[in-house]
Amino acid sequence: MARVVVDVMPKPEILDPQGQAVAGALARLGIAGVGDVRQGKHFELDVDDSVDDDTLHRIAGDLLANPVIEDWVVTRVTREGAAR
Repeated sequence: MARVVVDVMPKPEILDPQGQAVAGALARLGIAGVGDVRQGKHFELDVDDSVDDDTLHRIAGDLLANPVIEDWVVTRVTREGAAR
């Protein structure tokens, strides 16, 4: 079994109201130095070795992300958490 992480983020040109809300809250809390916040989704999948990279990208693009407004990154990680 391998651990696969899929991170999904709104495309840069897409408005991110949740990120803007977090940025506004940081300012209200008096926290300076944070220029922009983008909020996304993080998925962790345990897959067996028969699942290839093409299938993982298909899962991400067909199920986990909306390819019209979101980008995604698929990363295989070792059990210790280091990317491979």
